[in-house]
Amino acid sequence: MLWFQGNSMQLARSSFGLFLRNCSASKTTLPVLTLFTKDSCPLCDEAKEVLKPYKNRFIFQEVNITLPENSVWYERYKFDIPVFHLNGQFLMMHRVNTSKLEKQLRKLEQQSTGG
Repeated sequence: MLWFQGNSMQLARSSFGLFLRNCSASKTTLPVLTLFTKDSCPLCDEAKEVLKPYKNRFIFQEVNITLPENSVWYERYKFDIPVFHLNGQFLMMHRVNTSKLEKQLRKLEQQSTGG
């Protein structure tokens, strides 16, 4: 799992774009798991610990919803963090559901291998 904190979704998107271009030669692309978070979020810290066994199966990014440039995410998720998106699609909120995560990661892995 690659960990990076971008100051905005735009930075995250551009970083992801660079990653995809770099990986295209090997035809190996990992899904992106986005954690919508804020400072002093014990549930977010707990979630990151739960995610550690999966670290090689996705790229991890964090979006701090309290930053001005993330006000749309703040309005959407201010009472629900942590919230997780997988490849830009809502996946889960409040706590990591490992069964759901595993199922979605397997599905994406099968799609990428053509199986």
